[in-house]
Order: sequence, then structure tokens, then C-alpha cells
Amino acid sequence: MNKFLSLGVLLLAVALARAEIPALYAGADLALGARLIAEHKCAACHQQKVGGDGSAIFRPAGRINTPGLLRGMVEQCNTELNLALFPEEVTSITAVLNRDYYRFK
Repeated sequence: MNKFLSLGVLLLAVALARAEIPALYAGADLALGARLIAEHKCAACHQQKVGGDGSAIFRPAGRINTPGLLRGMVEQCNTELNLALFPEEVTSITAVLNRDYYRFK
């Protein structure tokens, strides 16, 4: 019985964790997103634009206030910088930014 209870608790935790992710980011590969952020040196670009550690760019006077707008900003970087990211890669990057900075539900 203990084994089944543990499995039930685990399944409940997974379901709750997924409920915290906006539907737009469902299925996103967080490891891929983090790797792409590092590969494309996103932090260095943001540091050049806003100074400091670059994190100030993540809250531009309340303009980014929905999951869709956040994804749109990542897509804008993709387009402007000719990163040639696939849509699922943009979503993965966006999901990492949401997890680390925005926390949209």
C-alpha cells in the first residue's frame, strides 16, 4: 500500500507542477532552452543593452505581462538577430525565462 501511496503523491506533484506552466509552454524542453540561452549568449546581449547582469531587461515597464507577449519578445530576438531558431526552440527559451523571471501561470 505504501508503494501505491508514494506513486499517487508523485503523480499529484507532477500534475500540480504542470498546472503552474502556461499552456503556451506545455511540453517545452527546459534543458534545451537553457542550453540555447547560453549558446546564443543572451545574457551578454542583455548586459550590453541594460547594464548590470542584464536581468533588468526582463521587466520593461510592465510591457511583458502575458505568456504570449513573452514568447513574442523571444521571437523578436530570434528574428532581429537571425538566430534561426525553430518554434519549439523559441518556446523552450521562453519557458526557461518564465520559470526563472516571470512566473506566469
